[in-house]
Amino acid sequence: MLISQVVDGSDMIQVVARTDSGTRVVNGAKSVYSLALEAARAGVGLVELIERKGFGKTVDLEAAYRQGRLISPINHPDAAHLHLTGTGLTHLGSAATRDSMHKKLSADGAEALTDSMKMFQMGLEGGKPANGKPGVQPEWFYKGNGFMAVAPGAPLMSPDFAMDAGEEPEIAGIYVIGDDGTPFRVGFALSNEFSDHVTERVNYLYLAHSKLRNASFGPEILVGALPEDIRGTSRITRGGETMWEKPFLSGEANMSHTIANLEHHHFKYPVFRQPGDVHIHMFGTATLSFADGVKAEEGDVFEIAADQFGLPLRNPLRAEPAKPVTVRAL
Repeated sequence: MLISQVVDGSDMIQVVARTDSGTRVVNGAKSVYSLALEAARAGVGLVELIERKGFGKTVDLEAAYRQGRLISPINHPDAAHLHLTGTGLTHLGSAATRDSMHKKLSADGAEALTDSMKMFQMGLEGGKPANGKPGVQPEWFYKGNGFMAVAPGAPLMSPDFAMDAGEEPEIAGIYVIGDDGTPFRVGFALSNEFSDHVTERVNYLYLAHSKLRNASFGPEILVGALPEDIRGTSRITRGGETMWEKPFLSGEANMSHTIANLEHHHFKYPVFRQPGDVHIHMFGTATLSFADGVKAEEGDVFEIAADQFGLPLRNPLRAEPAKPVTVRAL
């Protein structure tokens, strides 16, 4: 099942479920957030709860997308309680891209093992433990809260101080935290973990700065298990024409970590288990247009698509005007 959110003419949210029998409104569902908490409190699966509620009118999701009525597939009534986070160096092949950005040479001219490659090797050796215990912890980063989340179709804003604005096609886990602090996975969605790769390349310690950018996810959430092998396409269009396109792989068959391991190392921190919070946790990528020498420009449109996730995720790039910051003493 795929679920999404649209707004009607009065800006009321409607939850939409896509099943083999059609794409229809879920009766009595005020939002995906409230639906997920209801399922957690009732101790039932989300699909079961949706089927109990039943379905109403048919929805043309593609038309809603064109009309700008398709919003992020989950939100929180208080945007400060939605967290955007992610992990890196988790996909087979991803280290080569990252390593090329952080190349170091030893004193005698021979290539040294970079921190990126060390982290990647740690994942290869310990990211998929066979004993069911937690494996090695991955690279982790923070992107912001719900104020940084951008709806499908809405522009990703690049701040005036940014040195680059590049896409990262990823799969994100979507979670709500139950009343007792238990994380509940709603499902998985496409995401664009939008980043500043030039800033990151200046020095690896600038990674945190490079990640504090918008992110977009959706348009639909896949409820259920993540497919082992995900094959999608990431592209950039300019003036209506494709100027860069490349396949991307995800799913555990193409990763050096299990999803369970990545989830453990995020939610092991009590601050991320606060009742009622929403988490969008992005699992990493191995494909970047930046690695192919592409520099995105204002007006370009990023598109990330994979058949299992329904509609593609599209976002145009916009430059944010300078906003001087003044700190005033009280």
